[in-house]
Amino acid sequence: MVPSAVDDIDDSSYVSGLPGFLGVIDVGIARIEAFLLAVGVLLMAANTMANVIGRYVFGQSLFFSEEVNQALIILITFAGISYAARHGRHIRMSAIFDAVPPAVRKPLMILIALVTAAAMFLLTWYSLDYVMTQASRGRLLPALQIPVWWIIVWAPLGFFLTGLQYTLTAIKNLIHKNIWLSTSTLEGYDNEREEEV
Repeated sequence: MVPSAVDDIDDSSYVSGLPGFLGVIDVGIARIEAFLLAVGVLLMAANTMANVIGRYVFGQSLFFSEEVNQALIILITFAGISYAARHGRHIRMSAIFDAVPPAVRKPLMILIALVTAAAMFLLTWYSLDYVMTQASRGRLLPALQIPVWWIIVWAPLGFFLTGLQYTLTAIKNLIHKNIWLSTSTLEGYDNEREEEV
């Protein structure tokens, strides 16, 4: 069963459409993404509320609040790119894709997924190199006094998970008849709902 556009965001009941070990990897990534995003958003909300209460009730801001939110924004951003890819909600330039005949769409979707996966793995390599460079410099955040690389370590992880997600999408398109935007989202438009312009 393919989830509809309304219920594809419920990751608690996410079931992979991939067979065997690939399905286990797919579900595992979905759980990691959902956990990171939920914890990141909740911590950011709690930190922001505590800072506002501290500032307006007690007259003293939390000195580390900005750095904590900065770290959480990085976490949410890089966990979110993989999450968007999983649910087929990434930005697509579909003018050429929509214009080609249906017989060409499937190979084109496989090519798009593989090229995007390669780009994500390349960005994983570069971002990992950047994190290791920052770690070797030993810079610390001024307020928290933790190494800077601790907050940017999410970039290579996010790029890697996104690359893995696009690889799984290419595999799903290779082994299934339909055209898939992601491992859980079929290509096509929902004609039942009106889209806002």
